[in-house]
Amino acid sequence: MSSAHNVREDGTWLSRADRALFYIETKLTLLGGMAIMAAMLISVANILGRKLFNIPVPGYVALMQQIVPVMAFMGLSYCQRLGGHIRMDLVAGKLKGRRLWLAEVIGILVMLILSLALLYGATDHAMRAYRLGDTTDDLGLHTWPVKTVVPVMFCFLIARLVLQLWGYLRAMRTGEDFPVAVPMIEDAATQALNEARTVSSRDEEMTR
Repeated sequence: MSSAHNVREDGTWLSRADRALFYIETKLTLLGGMAIMAAMLISVANILGRKLFNIPVPGYVALMQQIVPVMAFMGLSYCQRLGGHIRMDLVAGKLKGRRLWLAEVIGILVMLILSLALLYGATDHAMRAYRLGDTTDDLGLHTWPVKTVVPVMFCFLIARLVLQLWGYLRAMRTGEDFPVAVPMIEDAATQALNEARTVSSRDEEMTR
C-alpha cells in the first residue's frame, strides 16, 4: 500500500492530468464518506427505534440498498491512485528498474481489461433498471440512479488506470527510478511515517 506522499509530481502533462483527476477523486471519496456517515446514523436510529420504541426506520433495507453502492464505489479510483487496493508485492517488491515497471504494466493491463468488462456489465444493468422502471419493494425508490453510480465510478477508475499505464510506460522508456503519477511500493515503516505526517498536517490545519 502507498500514500499520497509517495506519488511524485512535476510539471509534465501527465502529472497535471494526475492532479486534476485526483482532485475529482478526492471529492467523490468525500461523498462516499458522507454516505458511510448517513448509513451509520440510519442504522443507529433503526436499532434505537426498534429497541426503545418498537418503531424501526421505515424502509431501512431499501435505504441501505441505495447507500451501500455509494459507500463501496465512490472511493474506487481514489484508492487506486494511492495504491491502496490489496495486491501481492512479494514479487514486485523485489524487482527494480524496467523489470518492475514491466510487471506494473502487465498488472495495470489486466485490471484495465477487467474494469472494461465490468463497466459493460454495470452499464447494461443500470440501463435495464431504467427501462423497466425498477424500484425498491417498500419505499418505491427508483434503483437506476444508484446503479448508475457503479459504471460512472468504473469510468473514473479506467481513466486512472490509463494515466498509470502512461506513467509506467514512460518510466520504461526513460529508465527513471521514481516516475510521476504512479504509487510507489512502501514498506511498513514508510507507511506509518506518511500516515503520521498526514495526521499532523491535518491537526495543524484545524488549529489555525
